[in-house]
Amino acid sequence: MSKITAAITATGAYLPDFVLTNQILETMVDTNDEWITTRTGIKERRILKEEGKGTSFLAINAAQDLINKKGIDPKSIELVIVATATPDMKAASTAAFTASNIGAVNAFSFDLEAACSSFLYGMSVAARYIESGKYKNVLLIGADKNSSMINYEDRATCIIFGDGAGAVLFEASQEGYGLHDEYLRSDGSGREFLQATYGGSSYPSTPEAVAQGKHYVFQEGKTVFKNAVFNMADVTEKILERNNLTKQDISWLVAHQANKRIIEATANRVQLEEEKVMMNIQKYGNTTSATLPLLLNDYENQLKKGDKLIFAAFGGGFAWGSIYLTWAYNS
Repeated sequence: MSKITAAITATGAYLPDFVLTNQILETMVDTNDEWITTRTGIKERRILKEEGKGTSFLAINAAQDLINKKGIDPKSIELVIVATATPDMKAASTAAFTASNIGAVNAFSFDLEAACSSFLYGMSVAARYIESGKYKNVLLIGADKNSSMINYEDRATCIIFGDGAGAVLFEASQEGYGLHDEYLRSDGSGREFLQATYGGSSYPSTPEAVAQGKHYVFQEGKTVFKNAVFNMADVTEKILERNNLTKQDISWLVAHQANKRIIEATANRVQLEEEKVMMNIQKYGNTTSATLPLLLNDYENQLKKGDKLIFAAFGGGFAWGSIYLTWAYNS
C-alpha cells in the first residue's frame, strides 16, 4: 500500500463588498497613496461593515464557495478547522458555528490561532489528520475580520489590514501529491512587538482600556519588518535545501501578504523570478489568516498538477514557517 499524502483538491474564497482604497484612507488619517504604495504595495483592502457579522460570516461564505465549486456534499466533511486571529467571541468556537452553518453536520471542528501564520500551521495539522488514515477530508479555512481590532486613526496599522477568508479542502492522495515537508518555528519573546493586548485573560477589557484604545492592534513596525524579512527568507531557504530543490524546481512561491518588500526579499533570497511569486496584496492588503488561501484561489486557474509550491508566513507571537507542497489537480 502506498503512503497516504494530504493534497489540496479545492479552493474557495470570500471578500466583503466594501473597498477601502488608499484615497479614502487619505481622508481618515495622515497618509497618502504614494506613501502607502511605496512602503507596502497595498492599493486597497476589503472591509466587512455589516453590523453583527464577524469572522464566521467570512468563513461560511468562503466554505460555501468551495462547496459549490467542488460540488461536494457538506455532510461528507469530517473536520473543519478555522484558522483565525479574530474569532467571533471568546469561549465559543467559530469553527463549530461555521461547520453547522454550512451543513457539515458530521464534522468535528476547532479554531487554530497563530496570528498571520495560522493558516500555515493549519496546513500542518490538516495534513496530519489525513495522513493518519482515519480521516479522508478536512476543510481548512483561513478567515479574519481584522477591521474589528484596527484603530483607523493609527496609520501604522490601518493602512495594512483588510478582511477576508479563503478555504481549501485537504483529501487523501495515493499519487504522492500534497504536503511533503514543513519547517515551523516560534519565539514568544517577540509578542511585545505585535499584539492586541486588551481583551485577553492577562489584560481583560475594561471601560478605561477601551476608552484609551488599548484593545486595538499595536505594532512596532521596524522590529516586525526586520524579523519578518529575515525569518521568512530563512525558512524558505531551509525548506529548499532540505528537499534538494533549486529555483528551477519551484513553480510558485506562496508567501504571506503582509508587505510587498518582505515578499520580494523572500523571493530574492532564493533567487526566484518575479513571475513565480504569487501576489495579491495590492487588492486585499494583509488579511492575516486568509492571505495564503486567497492566493491559491486567485491563482487556481494557473496551477497545474504536479506544480511545486513553497509556502512561507510570519506573524505575531512570533510564529513563522515554510511548507513544501505539490499541487494535485488541473482546474
